[in-house]
Order: sequence, then C-alpha cells, then structure tokens
Amino acid sequence: MKAKPSSRLLTAGLFALLAPIAVSAQPSGQVAEVTFAKDIAPILQQNCQECHRPASVAPMSLLTYQDVRPYARAIKMRTGLRNERGAMPPWFLERDLGIQHYKNDSSLSEEEIELIGRWVDAGAPLGDPNDLPPPLDFGDENEWEIGEPDLIVESPAVTVPATAPDKWTNIGTIPTGLTEDRYVAAVEVKEFNDIPSDGSGDTVGGRYVFHHMTYAAVTPEGDDPASATRFPVHEVGRNADIFPDNAGRLLKAGSSLELETAHMHANGRETTGHLKFAFKLHPKGYEPEIRPARTLVGNGVDIDIKPDEASQELHAYRVLDTHTKLVSFEPHQHAPGTRMCLEAIWGHNIETLTCVGYDHNWVKQYIYDDDYAPLLPKGTVLHIIGWLDTTVSNRNVADPRNWSGGGRRSVANMFIDLGEALELTDEQFEREMAERRERLGLRLGDHLIGCPLCMADFPSQRAEANDQP
Repeated sequence: MKAKPSSRLLTAGLFALLAPIAVSAQPSGQVAEVTFAKDIAPILQQNCQECHRPASVAPMSLLTYQDVRPYARAIKMRTGLRNERGAMPPWFLERDLGIQHYKNDSSLSEEEIELIGRWVDAGAPLGDPNDLPPPLDFGDENEWEIGEPDLIVESPAVTVPATAPDKWTNIGTIPTGLTEDRYVAAVEVKEFNDIPSDGSGDTVGGRYVFHHMTYAAVTPEGDDPASATRFPVHEVGRNADIFPDNAGRLLKAGSSLELETAHMHANGRETTGHLKFAFKLHPKGYEPEIRPARTLVGNGVDIDIKPDEASQELHAYRVLDTHTKLVSFEPHQHAPGTRMCLEAIWGHNIETLTCVGYDHNWVKQYIYDDDYAPLLPKGTVLHIIGWLDTTVSNRNVADPRNWSGGGRRSVANMFIDLGEALELTDEQFEREMAERRERLGLRLGDHLIGCPLCMADFPSQRAEANDQP
C-alpha cells in the first residue's frame, strides 16, 4: 500500500537537532555519495514505512534516520535476499519465470537494492537534512483504503488472554441491515482493539489478536452453502480487495455475515478486539456481467512432511469447468513452506504462470495486471507445486525433528492457492482475448504467457469482421 504525503508522523523538528553535513562537489568521474536524506529515505517511504511505523504490523519503525541507522546492515542483508524467505520488502516473485506484471508490486528495483548496499558500505551517512523528502501521513485507523465506505458491519468483541493457545472458532452472524440487494465493489477488513496507538509489538502479529477470518454473506433461507456469497479471507496486513468493475459480489437483502472461522492468537498482552467489515457498493441498479469462479487448488488430506529434510514437494491439481480469468495468485503454506509455483496445462502445453518464494511470516497476494491476468479455456488443468524445508536452515520451523501433516496450526501444514478468479462465457472469453490483443498490439506469432488461445482465429470473430462496412 502506498501512503499519502503529509507531516503527521514526522516533523522537521526531529532533524533540527542534527548538525548539517557539508556535501562537497564530487571530482570528475567519482561516484556521488549515497545518503539517507537524498537517496534512502524516499525508498523507505515508497516501500517500507506503511508497515514499519508505530501502530502498524512490523516490529520496528523506519520513519527517521535515528530509527533506521541501527538496522542499516540488516536492511542491506534483507533487501539483498530479493525473492527468498526473509526478504524485505516481503515480495517474493521470481523474476525469471512466468508473468511479471502485477498491480501490487512492492519490490525494490535492482538500482534501489544497489543504492542501499552502497549507502551501508559507506557507513550509512545521513547527508544534508534539507534533502529529506516531506514526511508521510498514514491517516488514522478510521480512514479506509477503499474511500468512505457505504456500509460498515462490526463483529462481536473478543478478549484474548496475554498467553493462551491459538483458537479457531465461529463467532456468530452479524446482520448487514440491507433492505434490498446490492453489489459490492470493494471490501476492506480491519481489527480495532484496546492496544494503545503508541504501543508496539516484537512480532508481525504483536498488535493484533485476529490472525485471519473466513466469512460469507448468507440469508435466513440460504441453507444451501452454494447460495452464500463468499469474500476473500481477511488476514493480518492484507490490502483491501477491489473487485473488477464488471464483477461485483452480491449482498442480498436481509443477509448477514457468517463469521465462519476466526483464528485467534495471544500477543503477550490481554487484548479485547473486534473486526470492522467496510463495503463500497455499486450504484443501485448495477448488475455484474461476470461471476466469480471457484478455482481453489490445494491438498489438505494426504500431506506428509518428513522431519529434517529439505526440498520436499507437494502437488495439487484442478480441472477448470468454465473459461476462467485468474485475478490473483495467493499461495498459502505453513512454517516449512519455502516456494510455490502455479502452472497451467492445456493440451500438450505446460506453462508456468507464477513462481514465488514463500515466508509464513508474510503471506502475500499477487494481483495480476489486467492485461496479463491468465485467460484459461475450459478444461485447463491448474497445477500447484509447493516446496518445503524442515531443516534447521528454515528458521520458521519450531522443531526440525517433528513429522507433520495437514492442519490449522503453523506447526502443521496447509497447501492451497487462495487466489481469486472470474468465470467467463464463450462470448466473454473471446471478447477478453480480442480486446487484449488490440491493447497490447499482439501480432501473429506472438505469445502471451497465460493466454494459450490469445492468437487463435475464432469463427465468431471472423463473422464480426465480415459484417463491418
């Protein structure tokens, strides 16, 4: 998420106490000095401070030079990991495989990684405080990424002791209050609790007690699970979910949110918290053109993870029963997970769509750019491959000696792609491919990853062309 410029969290007075550092002109041919004020602070603002600030999910603040300086070498090491477990920012996309265009890419460029390395190697100088960019305003907890919500629904409050085992529980249903059917354009979920706003935690989840929540919209007569409208799982640190303009999600009149499974965890402080579900609605009379597709791929039944062994693999498959547009890839494993890839098998072709490193501390959703989201024909086989490491080199594993199978706890395992997808009719599928060819300027012989039929010559499109004057 990108923050908005302002001066609420950081004032120029913080730097008034620092003695100015004279910057002399560089001799001809000499590489210019890299400083925090001129070079590094803008990188941190763009990619790090949304999480690394007071009252956010990360364990240390990176707002000021004084905050950052003690962690300089750790920052160089973490950013240099790129897509491996432990990398910062936590964006684990592999750059040499599959689709490379995503809406929410928070990674650093190679130039930025090099700048950070040069800055640290030079002693991490501040530079001229006058070069510092304006500080950022991150708003307050009552501001929403989706803008002013049209509807906010609140869960019951739950109190979690300072120390307690993890708990998975249904916390009931909450009415939406809607008196007519409405379609959702975007949804955002936040936890609100009694931890002081200036408090901090030593772990990613230190400020929260809800690890995640699965939920759906149901009606009193909707005993059939297929009649429920499902929404993406809420997870700590997850961005808002903004649905495609032509694919809103239905909230029926008289519906309630069924809070199916709350994963609660202790954070070292007795905490009372609740969730707010904020919805942005389409105008009255809106009707979606495209329906969400069920493309969940995973294996939770016969997971067999051996102790103290690297490079273990898991596989799972799903055959698409409709033409499908994949909106996102969201790998979910547990502590042993180190990598996951998504493949599409169409006929005799096997194509890698996305490969990412995996770190259970930072579960990520990779949202495809619109013109690169996979367009897959009915009958395509989705194949996910997961890699796991239970040796001491994987610091996420609590005890490398333990065997593990499927289960909810982080010391057990899950193996799922939770990505979102859309179901397309024949007409919608052909139209999406034709429009994409035109926008990207594709020509005969071109190939677009994830679109095996993008260059196909459909009879319906030939007929339309012949009808043109």
